[in-house]
Amino acid sequence: MKVELLDIEDALPVRHLVLWPNEPIEFCRIDDDANGLHFGVKNDQQVICVASVYLSNGVARLRKFATLREYRGKGFGSMVLEHIIEHLTHHEASLLWLDARATAVAFYEKFGFIIEGEAFYKTEIGRASC
Repeated sequence: MKVELLDIEDALPVRHLVLWPNEPIEFCRIDDDANGLHFGVKNDQQVICVASVYLSNGVARLRKFATLREYRGKGFGSMVLEHIIEHLTHHEASLLWLDARATAVAFYEKFGFIIEGEAFYKTEIGRASC
């Protein structure tokens, strides 16, 4: 399996299932999805892991990183994040940042991200900016 660029319509079902299964699928869209880069991994034809990147003036924001439950802990998220970091080093991004669920901070720290600022809550889920 390899990381590939996806159409937003291919990324949305995984976002929906993993991040907001109790909301309508349209809730999972971001206003700037048409301009984002959507990366993912497929197992056969099924998308199993997705992450989106939004670039603006050399700054990249990682959002909506999601892996189907049965594929977690198998290295697919790491593979996607490594690919994104490599991609951005060749496409003039000087900074990559994200908001992470508090439970995922250790994952991002393995890739050199550091926490900036105080933890905050978006809905009932604790988050940190990295």
